[in-house]
Amino acid sequence: MLRFLVLYLALSLGANAAAAADLEALKAGEMRKLVVFEEPLPTPELPFVDETGAERSLTEFRGKVVVLNFWATWCAPCREEMPSLDRLQAEMGGEAFEVVTLATGRNPLPKIQKFFEEAGVTRLPMFKDEKQSIARAMGIAGLPVTVIIDAEGREVARLIGGAEWDAPEAKAILQAVIDG
Repeated sequence: MLRFLVLYLALSLGANAAAAADLEALKAGEMRKLVVFEEPLPTPELPFVDETGAERSLTEFRGKVVVLNFWATWCAPCREEMPSLDRLQAEMGGEAFEVVTLATGRNPLPKIQKFFEEAGVTRLPMFKDEKQSIARAMGIAGLPVTVIIDAEGREVARLIGGAEWDAPEAKAILQAVIDG
């Protein structure tokens, strides 16, 4: 049994470096800004709230690749980027993939609703990290920041700043993470 565990660990460590190299090879266009981690990082199991005020957690999304977007209603680049995240969710969202948007800091629900309405966003959740606990735990210093989380709940890549998340190069990277 121990032998299989050691073999599995060795294979998984090699696979992580290979997977990182595969993602690096796919970086083009705006995705050149994407930082790919050779070793995936753990994500915090801290709570955030949904539009009803119910507590939620990133652990709910285990088993799916997640694009976790940190944003705020006052953030101009967030306003530009959000429609592409909405289109990405429409195209790729499902059993294997989900876009999770997390309004960080003071973002009252009416302002989030108005932001989504003005931006034409209809498919994304209105989650809030009001106390910025997740943002702080993940070292989010500015907005927008988008984190790619693998199906095991680990951060595999991060992009600081806005991007067109439904562009072919972004979808290619995400599909590679989904395919493992």
